[in-house]
Amino acid sequence: MANTILVGAQWGDEGKGKIIDVLTEEADVIVRSQGGNNAGHTVFVGKQKYVLHLVPSGILHRGKRCVIGNGVVVDPISLVEEIEGLRKLGVKARGRLFLSETAHLVLPYHRELDAQREVLKGRQKIGTTKRGIGPAYGDKAARVGLRVIDLVQPQRFEDKLRQRIKENNGVLKAFGAKPLSFARVHAAYRAAGDYLKPFVSNTVTLLHQACLRGESILFEGAQGTFLDIDHGTYPYVTSSNTTAGGACTGSGVPPHRIDRVVGVMKAYTTRVGEGPLPTENAEIADMLHAMGREFGATTGRPRRCGWFDSVATRHAAMVNGIDDLAVTNIDGLDALETIKVCIGYRLGGKRYDYFPSDLEALSGCVPIYAEFPGWRTPTSTIKSWKKLPAACRAYLKALEDLTGARLAIASVGPARDQTMFL
Repeated sequence: MANTILVGAQWGDEGKGKIIDVLTEEADVIVRSQGGNNAGHTVFVGKQKYVLHLVPSGILHRGKRCVIGNGVVVDPISLVEEIEGLRKLGVKARGRLFLSETAHLVLPYHRELDAQREVLKGRQKIGTTKRGIGPAYGDKAARVGLRVIDLVQPQRFEDKLRQRIKENNGVLKAFGAKPLSFARVHAAYRAAGDYLKPFVSNTVTLLHQACLRGESILFEGAQGTFLDIDHGTYPYVTSSNTTAGGACTGSGVPPHRIDRVVGVMKAYTTRVGEGPLPTENAEIADMLHAMGREFGATTGRPRRCGWFDSVATRHAAMVNGIDDLAVTNIDGLDALETIKVCIGYRLGGKRYDYFPSDLEALSGCVPIYAEFPGWRTPTSTIKSWKKLPAACRAYLKALEDLTGARLAIASVGPARDQTMFL
């Protein structure tokens, strides 16, 4: 497998963790290049369920090397807990997981600020996970952030942390929140730094050397295209670049080393949090929630659900340069007699065949639907593309045509063996 970027082509939660897990078989190195522990990738290996937040899903495959790149914001306490959780399940990370020395840290004041700002916004809240991701990226952009390389140098970390807590306690006081104890935070994060020090590496050099050896690299995207800080439904977005370009800046691997972009999308549409979702539909949401589906891996919140939006996914294919599509959660539609697909928007007397940048316009858009016959039969046990119901294959090929990229993978469940390659 050539160097491949895998991205979410919708609003996140598309099933990237499962597809990454499947593609890891042919990769040598798996890289996370953006986001933080606000992301949640769920992978089933046999009957064992793994929920990963910072560690790349490739860690579940023996012999694979995994990298947390410079573009990720890392909560050291959470990362230690995740590594320890994997160890207890028999998954060894030492010697296989490499943490960029230039990744920025998420600290307790980031989480407090995240929560306080959401409260202040009231009805205009973004719907963040309150994990401190936005404030951590804000400090990075403001050039006052602390990095992993600071964490593993005790005196430097102590001096910088003391100053940052002093400054941020002033801000928290203005919000009416309790100040943080420097001593308590310092002790906890110093312990985490000692634990993580063996994992810290110059990952840019590591990945460059892997390229020179001809090894294949798989970039594991977090969140989805429409949560991208530049290309998403701003301001209802995350604070990093979730599109394909972010894999290069967040890892140090140059664009000319990328061979393929795979876009993951559900056979319908979901999103968590606030912001527009043109095809949102209460009926399909109720059906999926009743099946026990579509609850966030990180927050447990029920996801908002709607029909497949080909206008949005066509835009995602354009922005990311998607070559191949992986369509997941096909089995979620098994019971439906008729399935709708949005093929355009209408606002007043105007038709949109592209994704509007104006959030107010997008919020007012009414979907134009095409209808497809459902297949009314279970698909979760089907192992071959040719054995899928004809109506199911026709539906998936229509999504391929409407999106403008090649259908390469069809998934009918969360397990590895519920995957078909076309």
